[in-house]
Amino acid sequence: MANPASPIQAQSPSPPTDTMPLLNGQRHAQDQDQTSQWQPVSGGNRQHVSLRVSREAWHALSATIRYSYSNVLLVCVPLGIYAAEHGWSPAAVFTLNFLAMFPLASILTFSTEQLAAEFGSVIGGLINATFGNAVEMIVGISALKEGEISIVQSSMIGSILSSILLILGTSFFCVGVGKQTVDINIDIAGILTSLMIISCSSLIIPSALYIANPGSNDSNHNPNDYILNLSRTTSIILLIFYLLYLFFQSYTHSHLFTEEEEDEQSDKLSTWSSSTVLILATVGVAVCSDYLIDSVDGFVEALGVSRSFIGLIIVPIVGNAGCYVATVKWSRTGKINLAVSVIVGSTLQISLFVTPFLVIVGWIIGKDMTLQFDTFETIALTMSVLIVNCLVRDGQTNYFEGVLLIGTYVTIAIAFFVHPDSDTAINLAGSIPNITNFA
Repeated sequence: MANPASPIQAQSPSPPTDTMPLLNGQRHAQDQDQTSQWQPVSGGNRQHVSLRVSREAWHALSATIRYSYSNVLLVCVPLGIYAAEHGWSPAAVFTLNFLAMFPLASILTFSTEQLAAEFGSVIGGLINATFGNAVEMIVGISALKEGEISIVQSSMIGSILSSILLILGTSFFCVGVGKQTVDINIDIAGILTSLMIISCSSLIIPSALYIANPGSNDSNHNPNDYILNLSRTTSIILLIFYLLYLFFQSYTHSHLFTEEEEDEQSDKLSTWSSSTVLILATVGVAVCSDYLIDSVDGFVEALGVSRSFIGLIIVPIVGNAGCYVATVKWSRTGKINLAVSVIVGSTLQISLFVTPFLVIVGWIIGKDMTLQFDTFETIALTMSVLIVNCLVRDGQTNYFEGVLLIGTYVTIAIAFFVHPDSDTAINLAGSIPNITNFA
């Protein structure tokens, strides 16, 4: 038989609850214990987050700096801004900001590649389309705002010429040295070169129409109105072509563009780090490009070079510097198909996306940019596209074909160096006496 509970046991207090005060300050002591336990954890979390952010920032900074040797020129960014703000000579301002564009373009390429790798093929393609040629677009918009339409037009032609002649020729030379012939994927080469011919032909049509209609200057209305309307309509069509090209590349025929991939990147950045680096580099390019365009007139007067040479040769060097280094590296390791795809793809981005995009931007901001290029520029572009098509379509190449392409580019560069600007040519023509007056 169990013993009955003693009075002391029967009167023992029930366990404390939140509504009952604890004896001898136990509740207060418990609150202090909980508070003392919570504060170190919160501080530790903050320290952990701060340490993680610091490590991520340091990793992003070190990976960005190590990406290219051209980053040693980052010192030119503050120097170029300082020179422009403190009234240095236009030649110094132009040179410093021109040099500053090299590391900024390299950083843009690096951050774009990192960010595009985080998304699918479609979104990644759009990111590459938008920021892969960000230098050309930013410089073009800066020049449009200043009314430097001729420089914008020349830089678009020059970017295409440097891609298909200088960069492609260097790639052929690097991969062909020591070999009889090198095979190229004829399927992808044929598709890309055909697209390149069609896109460049669309750019040439307005200029050809203007040349073929010399009597338009006698009309009562503005002789450039029909060229302007044709250019804007053509630009819209080219942008539609580019969207279809992305769909073709990413969905229906993606197998043609995934046969050879780049090496896995060792310095992987997070999405936030890539976005931050991309934004900072874009701001830097925008600032330096404004100072670069503002100093063009003084640079031309100081050195006596033509504006066509600056737009066709000097400005495209900056935008294509990253592509040049990457494709040469791939060619030296035998990845010629990857190099050809990137080079022709960059050409398609300029002709199908960047150039019509700038025409539309000019339309929006009230700057009448057309696709009516200089006659000499049109001829040079037509000849270059045909030469590249003939060399690539057979599916083989060698170092001598690379030398031919490089030599063609050098010849065109020299020709534009001695080629006077349009207004200069008009003034020179007006100063020549008419021999019929002496008859």
